[in-house]
Formats: sequence, structure tokens, C-alpha cells
Amino acid sequence: MNIIVNALRTPDGTILESKSRHDYKEHVDSNGKTYMVDGGLEYLRRSAHGDEIDMQTRLYISLNHLIDQPHETQARVLTWGTYGIDGDQPLRWIAIADMETDHLKAVLENVKGIQPILKTVMLNELRTR
Repeated sequence: MNIIVNALRTPDGTILESKSRHDYKEHVDSNGKTYMVDGGLEYLRRSAHGDEIDMQTRLYISLNHLIDQPHETQARVLTWGTYGIDGDQPLRWIAIADMETDHLKAVLENVKGIQPILKTVMLNELRTR
């Protein structure tokens, strides 16, 4: 089982999402409680007051066959962080489905240690184009 979204919604409606390992997010809710989420797609660490809404999504996958969800769903849900083509822009997260073909190829060729689920969905995205 692989995590594809690590997020929770606090009672006041604030969404906390951890995008990468050690991407700690914290919010003091209008009810005075502190909520947190951490771990990105590597692990789940979060507060547990019992009044938050868990927004995590998990998918079963293998390297060559996506079992649980169609590719289109995975490519819309999974995101990649980018600093732009020259690496000098603010970080923004884009859906794999919205990445340019050259960007997908560059990530697959140059990023070492990419998570298997991201690699699989990026490869499948290239195959569907």
C-alpha cells in the first residue's frame, strides 16, 4: 500500500497537507487545539484529537500494473514539486497529468530515488500521450 495524499482537515476547515518527507505542517484551529501532519508520502504522522477529518488516500500498486485506480485518477491526484525550468521560481506543485512531456522525461532521467509510485505513474503518463 502506498500513500498518495497525506492530509487532514481541521474543524475550522483548514487543510494541512504534507507533500514530502519531514514536510511538517501545523495549525492552531479556531477551537484552540493544535493540529499537525508530517511525513509526505513516506509515512503518516499527525495529531489525533478525533475531530479532524482524515484526507489520506492509499492505492495498491505494483510496478507494472496499477490495481486499484485508473491511471487518469492517479495522474490527477499525484503531484510533483517544481521550481521552474531554471530552478529559480517559487516552489509549486503540479499534477503529473499537467506536467509537460519534456519535464516528465527530465524527472525520470535525472531524479535519483524517486518514489516507485511516482515513477510508475509518470511512465504511464508518457505511454498514454
